[in-house]
Amino acid sequence: MPRIPLIEDLTKGPIPPGNQLLVEYDPSSQWYNASSSIAAGWVKTGGTVAYNANVQTPTQIRLQLHRLGLNVEELERDNKLQIFDWYTTSLGQKSKEKYFMESLKVHDLSVEYLKEDMQQPADPNVLIIGDSASVLARFNEEKAWVEFFLTRSIPAQIRTMRTTIRGLLKGAHSEWAYKQLEGASDGIIDFRLEETADKVGEEARSMMRIRFMKNVGFDARWHSLRVADNLEVTLAE
Repeated sequence: MPRIPLIEDLTKGPIPPGNQLLVEYDPSSQWYNASSSIAAGWVKTGGTVAYNANVQTPTQIRLQLHRLGLNVEELERDNKLQIFDWYTTSLGQKSKEKYFMESLKVHDLSVEYLKEDMQQPADPNVLIIGDSASVLARFNEEKAWVEFFLTRSIPAQIRTMRTTIRGLLKGAHSEWAYKQLEGASDGIIDFRLEETADKVGEEARSMMRIRFMKNVGFDARWHSLRVADNLEVTLAE
C-alpha cells in the first residue's frame, strides 16, 4: 500500500483505506507545503493522488510537486496525478484545466457527486487531498456546506475506499461546523505556528500533532516540522 508521510510517521501502523482525515490549520502554518509533501510521498510509494486545489492555483501545485522531484507532466498523462481546479471557479472564471468544478454551490456539487459516485469503483490506492474545504463557506450557508460533506463527499469516499485529507481553516467557522466535521472524521490533525516571542532570537516553530485517530494507535504529542529548501515538510525529530 502507498504511504502517507508526516501523518503515518506518527501512527503505530498504516491508516486503513477509506479513512477520512480532517486537518485544522492556522493560516500561517505549513499545511499547504505539507499537503504537497504528502501528495508527493503517496505517489512515490505507488499511489494515485487527486488534489482539490481550493485556495491554490493548479500551477502553484504543479510547481511545488516538481520541486519535490515528481515528473508532473508524465503523472498527469498517466492519470496518477489529478488536479481538480476549484480555485479558478472561486474567482468567477472558467477553468481551462482537464478537471475542474463548474460551480461551488452545494446544490450543483451534490448533483455532480451523485453522478460521479455511481461510476467510481473502489480504489484504496487513491488519496484525495483538499487544501481547504473552507472555500465553500464563501458561496454557501454554513449548514448547507457542512451537510454536503456529511451526506455527499464523505460517504462517497468511504464507499470507494479513497483515503481523504481535508484541510479546514481554524477560527473561520462556528463551533458547530467544526464539531460536525470532526465527528464524521476518522482522524483529526492540527497544524500551527508556535510563537516564541518571549525568547529573544528564537524563531517561531511550525508544529503538527495528531489530535485523534479512530482506527490506529498514534503519537498525540506536538512535533516540530522542518522545511527544506525545496519546501518539503518533514518531522524535525
